[in-house]
Amino acid sequence: MLECLNFLRGTQLDWLSITVRLVLAVVCGGIIGIERERKRRPAGFRTHILICLGAAMTTLTSQYLVLELKLYTDMARLGAQVIAGIGFIGAGTIIITKRRQVKGLTTAAGLWTAAIVGLCCGAGYFEGAVVTTMVVILAELILARLEYFIVSNARAFNLYVEYSESGKLGTIVDTIKKRGGYIIDLEITKNAAEGKNPCAVFSLQTPRKVSHQALMTEIANLDGIVSVEEL
Repeated sequence: MLECLNFLRGTQLDWLSITVRLVLAVVCGGIIGIERERKRRPAGFRTHILICLGAAMTTLTSQYLVLELKLYTDMARLGAQVIAGIGFIGAGTIIITKRRQVKGLTTAAGLWTAAIVGLCCGAGYFEGAVVTTMVVILAELILARLEYFIVSNARAFNLYVEYSESGKLGTIVDTIKKRGGYIIDLEITKNAAEGKNPCAVFSLQTPRKVSHQALMTEIANLDGIVSVEEL
């Protein structure tokens, strides 16, 4: 660890040490949250800041109870409750769309990580907080592109198709087979309410020479197709 910062990690909680820890929590939480904000996710810039700041204050409170009030208590107990309790907030960002697509997992994981970073800041583990924040941004910005490349070139993928009438399903199936695709699974949703179009979710496996976009374009050009989307 950086020895030059040891005066901020001491057993005495002075104003300078408390301020540095809380400010660092705000900065780290904001850096993690701003990427989610740019993508218009439910938990964005302010949410990540508040969670990281609250976690840091939790650690500081634990230290205050032991170091200043001399109470006999486990200093890690409050922090452990933060790690478990943040799951309630994270669960609120996870949704399952009508297309059977799960969204919000990355945001939930980011909230949980922001809480851990806050605990690090409150404990004075500045190096761990900064490095973790940098790695999170690396994963969300750079590794996301690698993930997209891997997914877009995978042979197996899920395809959501919405069409105007039930008779169009056979045409869609024929088009997939004509392109060399193999239907692993098929889930059909008929008219759930009046005025709603039927839709189907295909689990497909295609030859490497057939791109996902080319197959989606061919299906979208069929008569009666309302929308096509890869899940």
